[in-house]
Amino acid sequence: MERGFRQVDVFGEDACTGNPVAVILDAEGLDDETMRRISVWSNLSECTFVLPPTDPGADYRVRIFSLNTELPFAGHPTLGTARAWLDAGGVPAIPGTVVQECGAGRVPVRIDRDRLAFRAPPRSRTGAVDPETITALVEILGIARERVVDAEWLDNGPGWVGLLLDDARAVLDLRPDASKHPGRWDIGVIGAHDAGSDAAFELRAFFTEGQGPLREDPVTGSLNAAAAEWLIESGQARAPYVAAQGTAMGRRGRVYISSDSEGLWVGGRAEVVLSGIAAL
Repeated sequence: MERGFRQVDVFGEDACTGNPVAVILDAEGLDDETMRRISVWSNLSECTFVLPPTDPGADYRVRIFSLNTELPFAGHPTLGTARAWLDAGGVPAIPGTVVQECGAGRVPVRIDRDRLAFRAPPRSRTGAVDPETITALVEILGIARERVVDAEWLDNGPGWVGLLLDDARAVLDLRPDASKHPGRWDIGVIGAHDAGSDAAFELRAFFTEGQGPLREDPVTGSLNAAAAEWLIESGQARAPYVAAQGTAMGRRGRVYISSDSEGLWVGGRAEVVLSGIAAL
């Protein structure tokens, strides 16, 4: 069966400098195992599948896979799926806002020309990180414990644990190795840039898949959303601000954080790079 396909670059400040996501449109009839197989084959950090909504208030439903693992929510796949759906002719019921249904419930996505922004969902896990986990994290990252300013659970779908380091250069210099700490890791690292920089913070996101080696995600909406919530609530940041990610990988990701009476918004460019038909 032929199904619409889009590959979308998300959060890139310039063309093809962000994080790509594969989007399978018209995904009805694909079972769980087939979705997992397609996601692994795509070899991208995420692959999404668009389905008719079950919530009458949503424009569509999406299932999000990170290789083998299905996620209730993820940020750059949310913006990428919304852009793919719009590019394929989707018309939102609410002008200017796409409403996505996913495992985390409804997620509104605002349309602002080439930028899209999702409203950050609440975190399912918050609070301080236990000392044993911090010890493992600094060993994986290869840094001194004194470089960690603060730590917090940042779980809003992917189970991020966040470490705030003493500056952005410490984040960029990381060369992590999780070989001595096998298991599932979702590590977000944050550091403030000097005043006057084009971005307030530098972020990096490291994750494992099964027993595989630690991988780096180029630009991560879910981590930026949870990190912004934490930093703003703790008085370590003020919205609006811009975060940079992907620098260490040669990317130029820029994530725009803002807030209003409706909540915290996480935005960036989302551009269709490949468009075609998937024979699935």
